[in-house]
Amino acid sequence: MDTTLSTTNSSRLQVSEFILVGLPGIHEWQHWLSLPLALLYILALIANILILITIQHEPSLHQPMYQLLGILAIVDIGLATTIMPKILAILWFDAKAISLHECFAQIYAIHTFMCMESGIFLCMAVDRYVAICYPLQYSSIVNEASVIKATLSMVLRNGLLTIPLPVLAAQRHYCSRNEIDHCLCSNLGVTSLACDDVTINRVYQLALAWVTLGSDMGLVFASYALIVRSVLRLNSAEATSKALSTCSSHLILIVFFYTAVIVLSVTHLAGRKVPFIPVLFNVLHNVMPPAFNPMVYALRTQELRVGFQRVLGLGENVSRK
Repeated sequence: MDTTLSTTNSSRLQVSEFILVGLPGIHEWQHWLSLPLALLYILALIANILILITIQHEPSLHQPMYQLLGILAIVDIGLATTIMPKILAILWFDAKAISLHECFAQIYAIHTFMCMESGIFLCMAVDRYVAICYPLQYSSIVNEASVIKATLSMVLRNGLLTIPLPVLAAQRHYCSRNEIDHCLCSNLGVTSLACDDVTINRVYQLALAWVTLGSDMGLVFASYALIVRSVLRLNSAEATSKALSTCSSHLILIVFFYTAVIVLSVTHLAGRKVPFIPVLFNVLHNVMPPAFNPMVYALRTQELRVGFQRVLGLGENVSRK
């Protein structure tokens, strides 16, 4: 009787913290990854802050397209900052412990920012669709008020729909294992340590992915399909080229983002044979878009390039040209 009671009490013990082990299979040399990851994070911060300053500083950039880009920059900063300080602390100072509350908060923040990024890309695609397919009605359909409404709807949608992820994770019972083979608190990585059934956690995450990322991706590519159809109807090759150039930056970022999502999903299938691959892809997917999104816009958008040069004190050289 005493043995049974002792076993029952032991099984009801709740762990007080999780241990983020890092990249599985390469623990001995994973610290070498800290330098490129730190550089990517610094690049993401500097580039996105520069985007925000430039859009605020240049009156010519106070347009819906660039306002959406500014919102994307804020989301990118939030996404990178949610994970990178803890990852660098693990790699540099071996600070692997993370409290349950911090871990669940990170789960919420990661999924919220990821869904927000997808939602902003959808808003950008709709913006380009209206600009190219309905140019005469553009200013009346897409304006500052519509950007605010679209942003608020994305915040509410993603902020509310992702709440069940950490709530469901917190309701699981973690009685023995507390080591996570990851650099961050992924929902599936955390709930896999639970001693009770986690079917509802996995089902909800799958449903969330389809409702947010899946629907956004479908609508984005539907918008660009309509854009291509409209552009192909133009008789002028110059008009066609100009129309496509206005949305090339958006399309590059969108293809990169959703391709990375698909690749990340596929690599999880190889997780058992080479476990560090999906973990590394997960980390890179949270820091590479924030670092490279501003660079794509800077290279592809003349107005933004000129704004960068003026903000950086090169305005005189720009005006002379």
